[in-house]
Amino acid sequence: MILIVDSGSTKSDWIALDKNGNQLFKTRTRGMNPAILSGDQLLERLVESEELVAQKDQVDQVYFYGAGCGTEDPRIALENLLKTYFSNSEVVVKEDTAAAVYAAVGDHPGVVCILGTGSNCCFSDGENIEQRVVSLGYTLMDEASGNWYGKNLLRDYGFKNMPNDLMTKFADSYNMDPDFIKFNLYKQPNPNAYLAKHAEFIFQNLEERYIKKLLRKGLRKFSRNMILQFREEIKSHEVHFVGSIAHFAQARIKQVAAEFGYEVGNIVRRPIDGLVDYHIKKIKSIQ
Repeated sequence: MILIVDSGSTKSDWIALDKNGNQLFKTRTRGMNPAILSGDQLLERLVESEELVAQKDQVDQVYFYGAGCGTEDPRIALENLLKTYFSNSEVVVKEDTAAAVYAAVGDHPGVVCILGTGSNCCFSDGENIEQRVVSLGYTLMDEASGNWYGKNLLRDYGFKNMPNDLMTKFADSYNMDPDFIKFNLYKQPNPNAYLAKHAEFIFQNLEERYIKKLLRKGLRKFSRNMILQFREEIKSHEVHFVGSIAHFAQARIKQVAAEFGYEVGNIVRRPIDGLVDYHIKKIKSIQ
């Protein structure tokens, strides 16, 4: 059995395939980001799935693509945990940018961006994936991501920089008690996922002038700091996007792309399907 995993900080999608590439089952757990979760917390999330617990000894290969796996220490920690849990399996752990590339462009060249709970950007020449910015985490980076937009919504609400009617709607949608907010930010795991939950407010109010302006602000920062790292590449290659923020912000993405002079290619909401297709092709190519 082969397990293919696409994991962000909010959720992890797992799909099991047999040796011929046929789907056996799919399941979902909470996000497994090894950069912000301890080994015990990662294991707690892993065993949330009854299917994974029941089938763990049948697993031969695990391909895990996840947020927080871009640097050595968290990647190795997660790899060791998965090898211990799926004790009969070979384990490969890669950063979520690899999943985004396989889902958005496959073996073709292009600049690929992630706009989900977090954000990232890379270039694939069809074989190798290159990143020119190493993530320093959601506190310092992650422009145009769910957690960045959530943080800015909370800040604008707190400073009363949000229109009155939207402030009322925001307060009706979320618990705005200061102690509750600080508890989730400082004493709970996954504060970035907590922040990102507030970004759902954007999806529900896309036509509001304030929301359009906020979306453009984040996308301009992301374009300037991340996409323009590949100034030469965007002259001859399209820029592709993966993630829920990208899906809902398509109109604003195309608007900002015109400002910065790049062409938008594919926009993929959930990379897991494209990722599975990529692996099925690999399986069939060696049979």
